[in-house]
Amino acid sequence: MRAWEKNFRKVEPYTPGEQPEFADMIKLNTNECPYPPTPRLLREIRALGEKMDNVRLYPNYKSESLVNALAKYYEVGADQVFVGVGSDDVLSVAFLTFFNSKEPILFPDITYSFYDVWAELYRIPYERPALDENFRIRKEDYYRKNGGIVIANPNAPTSIAEGLEFIEDILMHNRESVVIVDEAYVDFGGQSALPLIEKYENLLVVQTFSKSRAMAGMRVGYAIGHPTLIKAMNDVKYSMNSYTMNYPALMCGVCAVEDQNYFKQCCNKIIATREWTKKKLAELGFTSLDSSANFLFSTHKSVPAKQIFEELRKYNIFVRYFEKPRIDNYLRITIGTQRQMETFVDILKKIL
Repeated sequence: MRAWEKNFRKVEPYTPGEQPEFADMIKLNTNECPYPPTPRLLREIRALGEKMDNVRLYPNYKSESLVNALAKYYEVGADQVFVGVGSDDVLSVAFLTFFNSKEPILFPDITYSFYDVWAELYRIPYERPALDENFRIRKEDYYRKNGGIVIANPNAPTSIAEGLEFIEDILMHNRESVVIVDEAYVDFGGQSALPLIEKYENLLVVQTFSKSRAMAGMRVGYAIGHPTLIKAMNDVKYSMNSYTMNYPALMCGVCAVEDQNYFKQCCNKIIATREWTKKKLAELGFTSLDSSANFLFSTHKSVPAKQIFEELRKYNIFVRYFEKPRIDNYLRITIGTQRQMETFVDILKKIL
């Protein structure tokens, strides 16, 4: 090792889902929306050419157009909204801002695998209470001193959602630390913790445009919480990079917030296809956890998950397989269009 390499910050990076590029593939491995974004957004992008002169200028550093649109939609103050480059950016800033205690932060052993990466990167002590035998969070595991709590609800990759009373119970037992509820998949059947933000000043709710609003490629995420939390996050953000949200993303984000009818239609279609797929998988010998997300977490009664994963790839069908303890015999299957899922089921029949 060269002398200057000794000072490198070394971490095991997060491994995102594979991004294959085949014309005839069915991509069910990264929980993207199978439908296009709102037609309003598409019209706005076409008109962007006439506004390209604006790109030579820095965007509004406060992202006020999107912040105000979100504040209006959720009926909160603009000082209660933080926006960033996808919810990963929002969560990263939150970790850096709030988790500076010597006490460990807490999040489940099976959850979004970026949490421990941020903790390692920012040198935050952490512990991971184990989910129970049914992959549910034991709320009693969070009744102890800590430096902060992160709960994905619905959880990933399990797809299981906990109710509002469950989240409030954790908040009631943790009034002295910041509690982050990561709601990336809440629009597909979960119950948002947003009604609790006025009651609990230490609650931060994080959501994203990547899933239900079909804008994963635009990288738009946001958090809602008490003004004190939001100001602290903005202070950290402005200390790293003031201009995080680019002009097209801000413009498209506002369009997505305003077209609520289209948003609800897409969510309802995905939910309906999810329930159809779950039923068909059960007929083929699969057991799926009770999903409140845009994916299923499923295991077959006799055929190993890794074998099914590898066989599906031969047909250019991609699902997510985690070679990790406790979940290495499960597949995470993103819900595509109805036609894609029908093809997926037909191929599964051949494989099995």
